Amino acid sequence: MKSVLALLKDYWGVLRRPSVHYSLGFLTLGGFIAGVIFWGGFNTALEATNTEKFCISCHEMRDNVYVELQDTIHYTNRSGVRATCPDCHVPHEWTHKIARKMQASKEVWGKVFGTIDTRDKFLDMRRELAEHEWSRLKANDSRECRNCHNFEFMDFTRQSKRAASMHSTSLASGQATCIDCHKGIAHKLPDMSGVKGW
Repeated sequence: MKSVLALLKDYWGVLRRPSVHYSLGFLTLGGFIAGVIFWGGFNTALEATNTEKFCISCHEMRDNVYVELQDTIHYTNRSGVRATCPDCHVPHEWTHKIARKMQASKEVWGKVFGTIDTRDKFLDMRRELAEHEWSRLKANDSRECRNCHNFEFMDFTRQSKRAASMHSTSLASGQATCIDCHKGIAHKLPDMSGVKGW
């Protein structure tokens, strides 16, 4: 009977020179199956982290910003269309979604180290957190807003004069994007004292 060390040595030899023992077709098929399993697992995990249930599974989100969302038109409205956390904070296109997930991985560190684990800590950091999100939306031309609100189909005749004016000029020309005027649309604004224009 071979020792464990001898068996490991034999397996390592097979791994170093697999074509000696297995055909190229077998290796290709094995690689394809392993790739499908990896991709399926990766995509399943990605989609599991892209749900409101996942977002509010930590109390920092559930007890702060999620509570605020429930009082807005994005949560309850006459049409019954409801935006969830990922609708506004995660792009729909795959490449942009992956980039956003990589950015959001920093939030895991915040969770681990308790950066905003109390209401007071959250309120102390609220403006900084909001400004990060506003900057992100400004940089991507409010991509997540535009997933639902399509400028091409806006009926300016059904908007207030001020909204129609802003949408048909600043938004249409690219001088402004959704987040420039709609900060605080789904969450309370942080203390904006000392900020120009507020």
